[in-house]
Amino acid sequence: MYHNSEFPVLEFDDNPEARLNPENFTHEKFETDKMVITFFPEVVDRLAKRGQIVQERLMPGENPLMVYRFAEQPDVLLTLGRVGCPACAGGLDEFHAMGIEKVMFCGGGGVLDRSIEVGQILVVDGAIRDEGFSYQYLAPSRVVYADSEVAGKIRAHLEQRKIPYLRGLTWTTDAIFRETTDRINKRKAEGAKIVEMEQAGCLAVAQFRNFAYGALIYGGDDLSGEEWSGRRWNSREGIRYDLVMLCKNLVAII
Repeated sequence: MYHNSEFPVLEFDDNPEARLNPENFTHEKFETDKMVITFFPEVVDRLAKRGQIVQERLMPGENPLMVYRFAEQPDVLLTLGRVGCPACAGGLDEFHAMGIEKVMFCGGGGVLDRSIEVGQILVVDGAIRDEGFSYQYLAPSRVVYADSEVAGKIRAHLEQRKIPYLRGLTWTTDAIFRETTDRINKRKAEGAKIVEMEQAGCLAVAQFRNFAYGALIYGGDDLSGEEWSGRRWNSREGIRYDLVMLCKNLVAII
């Protein structure tokens, strides 16, 4: 049913069939249903050089994407995520059409609270929908929430291994250069701990298509002060490697 609105982005159609569907672009299905999506290219390079991952297939197109599988755990695939909901979550929809039913996402994001240290892990409980992509999959709402059962399994795994973590919301935005002071303060007041560009879309796709999705975001650059601070967040190779390997284990249990 089509729901009209004054604003196009708030017009929602719950018809599961579109004129163009993921199946129109997908190829042979994967032999597994588990995938890790990461935003850490240097970790993927390191794993490939060490023979810890091997090429599964190249996804063709104008922007080809390589999918790998773990050598010692071949039922888990690994690929690099793309920036922004249309690219990352749109690709996730295609992966699901190819048989993926369990996904763990790991990336970094800008902290909205200075007390969140570089490398601290956030278990994503949901995302504030300050973008446009998710509104094509779910009816308008301020927040899209993660599946509580999946999030609970992630937290239990971390606690069992005594891995410290935070939990809470992210703020998903389309516009990295429009994170203004008032907007930051508003999102902090709503409970967002980290700002990023993919979670609302990925959560919406997972909910719409009904598959398991979990996300770990580590604290990166700092937007909480008067001036932006990079905090060398994208050079923390050890943190990023450990996070990918953690997600490899988590995707098997969610």
